[in-house]
Amino acid sequence: MLRVVGSDPALGVHLRAWCRGAGHVFSDEPAESYQIARGLAEQQRWTGAERAGGAAPTDIVRRPPAHWGLAARGALVEAGGPGPSFDLDDRDVVWADLAPRLYAHAAAAQWDPATAVDWGAGTDLPDDIETAVVQVMTYLVENEQAAMVIPARLLARVHPHFREVQQLLAVQAADEARHLEVFTRRALSTGRPMGTSSAGGRESLNTLLMEPDFSLASFLLSVLGEGSFLSLLGFLDEHAPDPVTRQVTRLARVDEARHVAFGVAHLEHQAALDPTLKGRLRAAVERRHDSLTDTAGLNADVFDALIILAAGSWEPEAIRRGHAAVRALHDAMDEGRRQRLTRLGFPADEAAELSALHTRNFM
Repeated sequence: MLRVVGSDPALGVHLRAWCRGAGHVFSDEPAESYQIARGLAEQQRWTGAERAGGAAPTDIVRRPPAHWGLAARGALVEAGGPGPSFDLDDRDVVWADLAPRLYAHAAAAQWDPATAVDWGAGTDLPDDIETAVVQVMTYLVENEQAAMVIPARLLARVHPHFREVQQLLAVQAADEARHLEVFTRRALSTGRPMGTSSAGGRESLNTLLMEPDFSLASFLLSVLGEGSFLSLLGFLDEHAPDPVTRQVTRLARVDEARHVAFGVAHLEHQAALDPTLKGRLRAAVERRHDSLTDTAGLNADVFDALIILAAGSWEPEAIRRGHAAVRALHDAMDEGRRQRLTRLGFPADEAAELSALHTRNFM
């Protein structure tokens, strides 16, 4: 009970109006003394309120309702309010128990392109070697653009209740943004124009952009595509002709390994709950392969550039070694895909078959 003392009649008028708006009870007494009693409006507004799960990752719910919306996980959510549309709202579709740890690792492992790379290190290379570096960097930029857009699109569809997944996808997109910067900067560092972009390569990436299913997109991009890129970046680290090329590919490889780890962990989680998943993954690989049958695959300029980088010169014996190194790269990519497919429950023979169907564009 709030007691207000006063003799001004206008005070009573104002108090009555305020009480009506606030849901309180106004008691009429002599003009020199007014009493206000707290009403039930404040308590009643929380009737039907519910907790949005618990704050810890172990307390997430499987299907958070739409009206929880942007509320913090674990908050007391007042009934009513908007129900924004987040169509990826099923824990078993987006979650991986490894997500919180991967996000913590990702946040701690962020690096600054301006300082993490020694841009003053020498890049004075023979023309043909530098041209090969520029072509490979151009190819990497093209692929990283797709790898940035896809997690950003998925992020906007994930229910905020699964915030660790949102955070991880956001950092993944930020990782790719840095890769775009350092690969572009290396390509342009000697004043040469960017290399070539093939129609077949872009068509291969376009099939990734067109995949709406969260798990299938993660599988095609992270498990198969970025998984293959781990081998490619390792190859470039080994055969880099200058310190800057080695540094940018090495930094990117650490980030890509984290992206692959989340893709595999997420699909392992889902495979344990959904017996139909492997069939859908297989169908996605076959569907993508069929849609790319009439394309040329890997840009021939990129293939030649990889050979030159591994060879170091145009001497016939060096070219032979370079070609053998690129063939070994293909084998390493295939072996990595097989291992990851086996982890997801595919028998060895089926894993080999699916790996062979993966796009010749690597990503």
